[in-house]
Amino acid sequence: MYLTGRTPLLVAVGVVPVVLLSLAGVDAWLAASGWLAVCVIAVLADAAGAPDPRQVTVERRMPRRVLLGEPAVAEVGLRNTGSRTLRGRFRDAWQPTAGAPSERVPVVIPPGERRMTAIPLIPRRRGELTTAFVVVRSDGPLRLAGRQAKIDARGAIRVLPPFTARRHLPSRLARLRELDGNTSVQVRGQGTEFDSLREYVRGDDVRAIDWRATARSTTTMLRTWRPERDRHVVIVVDTGRTSAARVGDGVRLDAAMEAALLLAALANRAGDHTHLLMFDRVIRARVTRVDGPALLPALVDAMAPVEPQLIDTDWDAAFAQVRALTSRPSLVVLLTAQDAADAARGFLGSLPGLTSRAHVLVGTVTQDAPPREERPDAASVYRDAAAEKTAQDAATVAAAIGRAGAEAIADSPELLPPRIADRYLALKAAGRL
Repeated sequence: MYLTGRTPLLVAVGVVPVVLLSLAGVDAWLAASGWLAVCVIAVLADAAGAPDPRQVTVERRMPRRVLLGEPAVAEVGLRNTGSRTLRGRFRDAWQPTAGAPSERVPVVIPPGERRMTAIPLIPRRRGELTTAFVVVRSDGPLRLAGRQAKIDARGAIRVLPPFTARRHLPSRLARLRELDGNTSVQVRGQGTEFDSLREYVRGDDVRAIDWRATARSTTTMLRTWRPERDRHVVIVVDTGRTSAARVGDGVRLDAAMEAALLLAALANRAGDHTHLLMFDRVIRARVTRVDGPALLPALVDAMAPVEPQLIDTDWDAAFAQVRALTSRPSLVVLLTAQDAADAARGFLGSLPGLTSRAHVLVGTVTQDAPPREERPDAASVYRDAAAEKTAQDAATVAAAIGRAGAEAIADSPELLPPRIADRYLALKAAGRL
């Protein structure tokens, strides 16, 4: 049972007769007690006369997946299986990060009919948004009180990463087409994939002459090459404790996902096979043997429910999983945060075993340095000193990564994805990938 706003008004209305009766010589406590008893009886009778909300069934219509920050609509259908018209309100029990309105929705449902109501949602967090039940309130005839029931009706929407780095994709695809020879000259030389034959022109590398084709032709024929395709690109996203650090408006894990999606989209267009591994001590997500248009949907769907784990990453186990994905990776991109020498010892100790098998990039999301104040106080001085110490530690770790045979790339959440994509294209252009 619940009380409406009319109940205190009903009690307040009795103040006047109680005062008048007390002036007439009637005991004030007796008059007040009598009026309160009348109010209680009226409230109980009104609640008993309300239609039973347990006779309402719930139906749901909602999208299965939405992008983070984009509005969505979840429809709730209430069907009255009772014999009386239900007048009241209901509220869908979405978790707070779903962005559902907090107000209860008024509803009037005649017997045997159904009413559909649209609930607007604005997801504020990536992952699974769930609602387990709907609370229905049924008003009594006098609207003084009513009956309330919780009706189990589970619903879920998966909120996908927004992939805001997609805006960098068109320019990188244009550069990729140039590498493929569609809008520019083709790359020639060893270590690339054969494309076609053409006539020899003075100044060409004589080592590229195809003597068999020349013997069958009246002119000297030259082989042309293009950047190799069908390579294996493995993207490892660290989901350990360092991925939970706040950077900008989000956490490091979200920025690493943006970099992974941009690189995967580019490598997929280049004809390379892309593998994704999200790991700390166990596999949190894995996508492999998916190519073409199905790759990006598979990646965002696998990434959506993954959250940072407050444990240290087991890099020996992570690199073993990389070897299990493919025996011949051409490029391995490690998206992690190695900015403290003491914490990076395990990572640096395991890294040479991977760099001996493939070209390795280590991408790290960093926080922009705070602006220096003209008249700093003690707090700003300590903050600047801490930022400088963090930058020195990160430089030390980056140098150690280079000595281990990998490349370290560190930048802000907005700039790291295009920098990794540019490095991938540079490796393609140099014939190293």
